[in-house]
Amino acid sequence: MQIVEVFLPLKTGGGATVTQDIVEGIVGGLADRFGGATAFTRSPAEGLWKESDSIQKDRIIIIEVMVETVDVGWWADYRSRLEAQFEQDEVLIRVTACRKI
Repeated sequence: MQIVEVFLPLKTGGGATVTQDIVEGIVGGLADRFGGATAFTRSPAEGLWKESDSIQKDRIIIIEVMVETVDVGWWADYRSRLEAQFEQDEVLIRVTACRKI
């Protein structure tokens, strides 16, 4: 099994707030495609990164999907669509091997 984690900002690159409907649509779409998805939305995480000489900050949520195998091409295309939708230079999608017990 693999866990795919999608890190999404709660504001677009242009500063607009990402609505609950948008988040629910993304989670619902992933659940429909992969049979389930979990969104960690109750306490948004805070992402920090260094850009030039300053620290940038985002409030993010993480959406998690478990898959047997990772279709890298599909996920790369999906990441590109999210980057355009959220006006981001990069949306992080991370894959971790896991074992169900």
